[in-house]
Amino acid sequence: MYHDATVGVVLPAYDEEGFVGDVIRDMPDYVDRIYAIDDQSTDGTWTEILEAARADAGDGRPARGSSDPDPDRLVADGGTAALESRAFVHERIGRVVPIQHRENRGAGGAIKTGYLAARADGIDATVTVDADGQMDLSRMPRLLDPIVEGEADYAKGNRLLSAEYRAAMPRFRFVGNAMLSFLTKVAAGYWKTMDPQNGYTAISRGALEAIDVEGLYEYYGYCNDLLVKLNVRGMRVADVAMPAVYGEEESSIRYSEYVPKVSTMLLRNFLWRLKTKYLVLDFHPLALFYLVGAGMAGAGVLALGLALLSALAVVAVPVAGVGGLLLLVAGVAFLLFAMVFDMGQSEHLETQVR
Repeated sequence: MYHDATVGVVLPAYDEEGFVGDVIRDMPDYVDRIYAIDDQSTDGTWTEILEAARADAGDGRPARGSSDPDPDRLVADGGTAALESRAFVHERIGRVVPIQHRENRGAGGAIKTGYLAARADGIDATVTVDADGQMDLSRMPRLLDPIVEGEADYAKGNRLLSAEYRAAMPRFRFVGNAMLSFLTKVAAGYWKTMDPQNGYTAISRGALEAIDVEGLYEYYGYCNDLLVKLNVRGMRVADVAMPAVYGEEESSIRYSEYVPKVSTMLLRNFLWRLKTKYLVLDFHPLALFYLVGAGMAGAGVLALGLALLSALAVVAVPVAGVGGLLLLVAGVAFLLFAMVFDMGQSEHLETQVR
């Protein structure tokens, strides 16, 4: 336990042989449950999880669970039908709950499985940790403190808050991260939040019970999707300065698929957030500002395009060009007004821990 709060760690792993075992063995003593999810790996990840679990249970730590079970015995246990339908849950080995997906479900799918298990167990604070060893486990209290002290419902690492941490990030990752940060600000409504792809997070039991965990996005954009869900439910988010350790691991993200998938998801989530938060659950004119602004800006771009085509065809249509420009400017103004309103609506839900 950590400050009288039970702590669970969700550890998603896909082809992390050579890394995941060390992460399990290095987990702090105050962690009560480690939900190690093998996402149908093609290497020895599952075997390494079981071996590391036995080592962790037998290293002199206080007994937290059952004795060493038969490694071939898999039981459908976990407390919810949703969890049972997606994964085999091995008998708990000490504090480790080895879980093996029935099929590959992606990074978000593994996080969802871990969240379902932690929610079923009534864990007070659930941390997500990558299995590749990139995350400094000694800094976990920085994520847990806002949760257990009641200052936030969700805390996430942020590698962009510190100039030192930003300098350690490869340039191509920094540029991509900055772009996704802006798109996620618009979609989720947390305008101070940056580094949305950071997988080092902690979430409270109340937040897990408030959001639709079963509907969580099952691709790499799950963390962006989660922020949207949290905002609609009025959850408080803490951005915590956190470095990353870049070692020998290789990213499995295919950017040719990642960018269009996540961009489409963010647009869909943005529209869902406006409808749910500002039209269904309550009413706020910023939703109309967004819609009118987008419509006017789109009409302005279309008019300017037609004017350009007319000019290329040596057919002067100056009114269309001027009218298009005015529509575009007015549309952008409406969008900016909407963003300002949006910032004000969520300002009290955001904090930063440097």
